[in-house]
Amino acid sequence: MNKLACVCVCVCVCVCVHVVKALNNGLALKPIMGWLHWMRFMCNVDCDADPDNCISERLFMQMADVMVKEGWRDAGYEYVCIDDCWSSHHRDASGRLQADPKRFPGGIKKLADYVHSKGLKLGIYSDVGAETCAGYPGSLGYNKKDAQTFADWGVDLLKFDGCNMKWTLLAEGYMNMSKALNATGSRIVYSCEWPLYEWDFQKPNYTAIRETCNQWRNYADVYDSWNSVKSIAEWTALHQDFVVPSAGPGGWNDPDMLVIGNFGLSHDQQESQMALWALMAAPLIMSNDLRTMCQRSKALLQNRRVIDINQDPLGRQGYRTATLGSFEVWERPLSNNFLAIAVRNMQEIGGPQKLPIMKVHGWRMCDSLCNVTQILPQYKELGVQRQQTNLAITVNPSGVALLTIQPILD
Repeated sequence: MNKLACVCVCVCVCVCVHVVKALNNGLALKPIMGWLHWMRFMCNVDCDADPDNCISERLFMQMADVMVKEGWRDAGYEYVCIDDCWSSHHRDASGRLQADPKRFPGGIKKLADYVHSKGLKLGIYSDVGAETCAGYPGSLGYNKKDAQTFADWGVDLLKFDGCNMKWTLLAEGYMNMSKALNATGSRIVYSCEWPLYEWDFQKPNYTAIRETCNQWRNYADVYDSWNSVKSIAEWTALHQDFVVPSAGPGGWNDPDMLVIGNFGLSHDQQESQMALWALMAAPLIMSNDLRTMCQRSKALLQNRRVIDINQDPLGRQGYRTATLGSFEVWERPLSNNFLAIAVRNMQEIGGPQKLPIMKVHGWRMCDSLCNVTQILPQYKELGVQRQQTNLAITVNPSGVALLTIQPILD
């Protein structure tokens, strides 16, 4: 590996950025954006009792319709992703996976064609083991057959889970499916869970992971809970020396789904998740009900300025640079010499708190003047500020202020 740069930040953090060879399939040059059913709809297969919310072709077609009608596709969300529980419990006579015939009467090819007709892409799910996490057929021993099946159906993304597999065989299993997908000649984004299942035993080989996968999960499943979102961000910060250098065009750390628009997060907490996921250069994969979401959550998820930070072409993942009293600060270098800053108020009692911007590590880039823009919670042009400024950032409990700064000539 050739060292490009080493950026040293507060609290004794050193995040080194290397040139790491990415999976050579030309995909996921920016973090992908889309929708996935799991966190919100889980393994609901009872279409008789709950036809509007069960895992069926109807659900995915409805989500595709909404994504076009209500501006999600135009905002950049293009993948409609199926998670576990879509298939029949048995392969067909030729050993091919098959969709549950009652819930997907047209089959996955028909669903893919429908999603493609909307200008969207379809994702599907399988597992490196003999069974998926919910007990449906996995791909162990069937990698080539399953990869070709997905390609024949027109699938655009595979989420490949890691249940029911001995951890020492994970690397081989994930590499084998990566090769099988590439051998089909189809353009299929490969979403791995490899490091998630390996961290309990050893530090994963992120060089190999990046050469194998387009994105990869590192830590526990997200829940519709503020504690869950916080724990993912904290894990990422504690392990950023290992995980940040692996991220870049073609391969991304995946902190799991956006749960914005559900039941467990306040609006301030939803803004915090959106800001942190943008700074982490995370895939923006929502799991919610787009059909019933409130307007405020929708506006947050479709906020073009936040999305632009997430999709920044420089492709550098951000990191936590400081903990200052009740605040933590995350920073991400952007193209054109911009810097994105998220100031999160970790206090969950009382009222809004203020942090002088001069205490933020990245403010040192302002040798003379900087233009400051607040993106969240409301868009504000805070104007040109001198290095010795009195500007203070106000942040609600469990909320965030998302800013960009750019040095300018005096």
